[in-house]
Amino acid sequence: MRTIEIFDTTLRDGEQSPGVNISTNEKVEIALQLEKLGVTRIEAGFAAASPGDQKSVAEVAKRVKHSTIVSLARAVKDDMDKAYEALRHAQDACLHVFIATSPIHRQYKLRMSKEQVLARAVEAVTYAKKYFAQVQFSAEDAARTEIDFLAEVVEAVIKAGATTVNIPDTVGYMTPYEYGNIFRELRQRVPGIDRIRLSCHCHDDLGMAVANSLAAIEAGATQVEGTINGIGERAGNAALEEVALALETRKDFYQATTKLNLKEIARTSQLVSRLTGMIVPGNKAVVGANAFAHESGIHQDGVLKEASTYEIIRPETVGFKSNKLVLGKHSGRHAFKEKLVELGYHLEQDEIDAAFAAFKELCDKKKEVSDDDILALVDAKMVRGTEMYRLESVQLSYGNISLPTASVRLVRADGTVCEEAACGNGSVDSIYKAIDRATGEEVTLTDYKILSVTHGKDALGEVFVRLQQGDLTVTGRGVSTDVLEASAIAYVRAVNKILERKETMTVAAN
Repeated sequence: MRTIEIFDTTLRDGEQSPGVNISTNEKVEIALQLEKLGVTRIEAGFAAASPGDQKSVAEVAKRVKHSTIVSLARAVKDDMDKAYEALRHAQDACLHVFIATSPIHRQYKLRMSKEQVLARAVEAVTYAKKYFAQVQFSAEDAARTEIDFLAEVVEAVIKAGATTVNIPDTVGYMTPYEYGNIFRELRQRVPGIDRIRLSCHCHDDLGMAVANSLAAIEAGATQVEGTINGIGERAGNAALEEVALALETRKDFYQATTKLNLKEIARTSQLVSRLTGMIVPGNKAVVGANAFAHESGIHQDGVLKEASTYEIIRPETVGFKSNKLVLGKHSGRHAFKEKLVELGYHLEQDEIDAAFAAFKELCDKKKEVSDDDILALVDAKMVRGTEMYRLESVQLSYGNISLPTASVRLVRADGTVCEEAACGNGSVDSIYKAIDRATGEEVTLTDYKILSVTHGKDALGEVFVRLQQGDLTVTGRGVSTDVLEASAIAYVRAVNKILERKETMTVAAN
């Protein structure tokens, strides 16, 4: 039984999803959960992309102890130097260097010949080996590269010291048969390829990322790359949870497994969804809300008689639990703290105190408090980044024959208060116009979503917003039993992110 290593790029390729911007603290939180999941390698970012990215990679490198931390770099010395600076405090570090190899990229993007690309690849790996014991080389758009040239490049970078070679289907163009054949050809043609990790990285443009990844594993790949929930640029990446469950469920066929703690999959999926604002579709394999639901009477009858008639995966396998009432308004601080540990949180005392106070407030509004309620509540209350403004109150005047009017009261970081009122096309619009007046920020609302955390009329409402200001795009999230309050909280938090990013960019420029 082979063990397939997992390379997670949620924090790098996943963050390239349109509209997704993850703060440093959020990246650290996701990285710690990925470590708990059992991910072998965590690509923390592209250190040379910006000062913020370099800082995020450095923070993840300091905090994570049991997974290898990776930074992406172009085959450029300055990129590799910045990656080294970001990774120098990592317990275990790896540089991921890449250059495109396909004819279309060579001609139109790089304007380089085969010989120049080959020389640059070898030069980059040789330079990286001065600083890193582990160096991964990726031939960008390898799937559309001539097999003879690809084999030549792979052989050369292995001789230069690459410890992992990645063969990406960068644009999701391949079929499983074609993609698997690339790995078979390379294993036959390239001397020394059995001494290094052979990695696959698939995009989902034609909906075949997971199938292609599994085909590569069949053909000899020893590492699979992807993201949680399959997020990523364009149509996204291979969903790691789907690859892992396919290997687990079909061990008889693939004769391969991973070292992932599968019971952490649901928690990891939910965390990534909340912090990125990318909602998991109900019909998503493994982690979707309907993944283990049975509507058909025939299916329900079969499952009641024997679960395996229609369930090839048990929900408990990936960490889903039934929503039982375990805590209420009479529950004490100790019981609440134990519940947080059970749900995967390890908070400082001041964070526990803040979460407990919010929990008690929720208990006054809801009769039943589920694990999902607590997860949503704690994630929402753990403020990530500087709070330039905090929502203290919101009041509304609304009637179907009157003009919706909202007034908001915000508290600035220095303790001063600002109040504003505004009219709008509806309640949410009037709230957001009032907040714009209070903060003095001109922003554009590009997305707005409301979700129900649990069921019932007293369910927590979860609101996601996406705001744009110039080239900056950020997301904000709010949770409350009142969706209008949740809407206001989400908007204020998004504005805070914009202000924080602008301050960071100003400091970097100076």
